[in-house]
Amino acid sequence: MSDSIKKHEEMQEKPKYITDELIEQRLTAKGFGDQDSHDEEHVRKVVFKHFDLELSDTWNSDCDHYLYEETTADGYEVYISTHDTNKISVCENVFQHDSEMCSQFKEAVYDNDHGDVKFYVSDIYADFINDAICELYIDLVELYTETVTHELIDEGYTVKPGTGLNDLLNLIANN
Repeated sequence: MSDSIKKHEEMQEKPKYITDELIEQRLTAKGFGDQDSHDEEHVRKVVFKHFDLELSDTWNSDCDHYLYEETTADGYEVYISTHDTNKISVCENVFQHDSEMCSQFKEAVYDNDHGDVKFYVSDIYADFINDAICELYIDLVELYTETVTHELIDEGYTVKPGTGLNDLLNLIANN
C-alpha cells in the first residue's frame, strides 16, 4: 500500500457514535440525569421550572387551574378539576376517585403551558400530584433525550450501525 493511501486512511475521522454514557452526560447537564431522577425534590423543581408552574394550597381567584376535594350532601368525597370555579360541570369537572386526578393534573399542565402558571391544589403533596409530577418528568426525559440525540447528530455523531434510534431511546428510558 502506498504512503499516500496510508496517510489518507489515517486522516479519515473515525465515526463518533452516540452512546448511553454520552446521552446521560448531556441529560445530567440539563437536570434530567438518572442520578437526579431519584431525588423527589429535584424532580418537582425541574418539572415546575420547565412548565413555569407554581402550586399553591392557598385559595386564590387568580389561579389558572383548581384541583380540590368536596363533600357531597350525603357525605361522599368527590374531586374537582376546573379552570373556572364559577362554571363547574358535573359531567366534565367532577370525579369520584382521586386516581383520575393524576391525568387531570397532567392535562391541565399541558393545557396551561404558557408560562407563569399557578394552580390551586388542596394538598400539594397528594399522591396523585406526586404521580403526575413523576409522569411529567418521564415525558420531559423522553423529550430531552430526543433533543440531545438530535444535538449530537448535528455535532457529527452518528447512531451506531445496527442500533435504531428507537432502540437507543429504549435503552436510555430503561436505565
